[in-house]
Amino acid sequence: MSVISWVSLLGIMLGVATLIVVMSVMSGFHHTLLSRIVGMNGHVVIYHQDGTITDFDFLIERIKQNKVVSSNIQGIIPVMEGQVMASANGINSGAMLRGIRMSDLAAITAHGTKLFGNTLNEIRDGELVMGQVLARNLRLTMSDPVTLIAANASTPTAFGTMPRIMAYPVKSTFLMGMFEYDSGFIFMPLETAQRYLNSPDAVSHIDLRLKNANATNAVRDALRGVLPHGFIVRDWRELNQGFVGALQVERNVMFLILMLIIIVAAFNIVSSLVMLVKDKSRDIAVLRTIGVSRNSMMKIFMIAGTSIGILGAIMGVALGLAVAIYIEDIRQFIQMLTGRNLFPPELYFLSELPSRIDPLSVAGIAIVAVLLSFLATLYPAWKASKMDPVEVLRYE
Repeated sequence: MSVISWVSLLGIMLGVATLIVVMSVMSGFHHTLLSRIVGMNGHVVIYHQDGTITDFDFLIERIKQNKVVSSNIQGIIPVMEGQVMASANGINSGAMLRGIRMSDLAAITAHGTKLFGNTLNEIRDGELVMGQVLARNLRLTMSDPVTLIAANASTPTAFGTMPRIMAYPVKSTFLMGMFEYDSGFIFMPLETAQRYLNSPDAVSHIDLRLKNANATNAVRDALRGVLPHGFIVRDWRELNQGFVGALQVERNVMFLILMLIIIVAAFNIVSSLVMLVKDKSRDIAVLRTIGVSRNSMMKIFMIAGTSIGILGAIMGVALGLAVAIYIEDIRQFIQMLTGRNLFPPELYFLSELPSRIDPLSVAGIAIVAVLLSFLATLYPAWKASKMDPVEVLRYE
């Protein structure tokens, strides 16, 4: 193999490996973010145009009677939500307060969430569960009180309305791995949140968790036929439309850009085989004179070029899978060497670099690399088969 052939092989190997790693990370981002966002907010969400939903337990029982809904739901969760200012130790931070039954919160956080302090079953009325990052920012330890200030839940006084101000002890903290939730969410029992937000016996919305995320259209349409006038039904695609679209566009653009690496490597195969044809012109002419057919000459050069693509694809798949599997360990090692944070959670929403290997994507990338390598051999092989042995050997 010539130097250009080695360069072509390395180019295909690096192109395939890079494409596998990037597609795995992008797939990991897409899957992890959506699973956590959807898991926290529900696949289908029911709102009311008045802002709150009263008699929600009766409404939930009515929803369960629908056959389409009952066959697809995994859980129905009433939620009371509001924006608050959390204050402790002279530090203030905005947060989202979410009132929820602790049994429902336990089901949501059953997978992939770490809890510190009391278990969710031990949380009582008037106690809080807070994101660990938020607790650390407020310099709170277990059982320390945090003051919540809600402007929307005002309290009438002799001097006018005042924001609702209450202090609650933090009995547990959670680490979900998604920076937005870990640094900005506070959970409390549903009854406590209803009293604090001045909405007794009401919730802000109802979340429906489904067995299959792809069944949202059927459930949404069924709910719109069941619910009375004034209710609004949204699914997770509508609520996160811009975010999901941005992830998909970014993934497609990265695929096209990185595919150029493999295309450039394929062009190197063309140049290396063209030079090989010129260098071996006398050998080709001798083979032609002893009876080797044009098709056989084409096969020789097609096999030579395609073998470079196959070998490069195999090596690239092996390298790409190894990097994709240990991408988080590699990131931490590089951070240790450089002393710089390569993956700030406040920017990328996640605390760890995710990677999700899709066998179909890996196989597709390898097949495309081999196919491009095969196409790159057609012109040099045709050039070799069309060589006239008389003209080549005339002056030999």
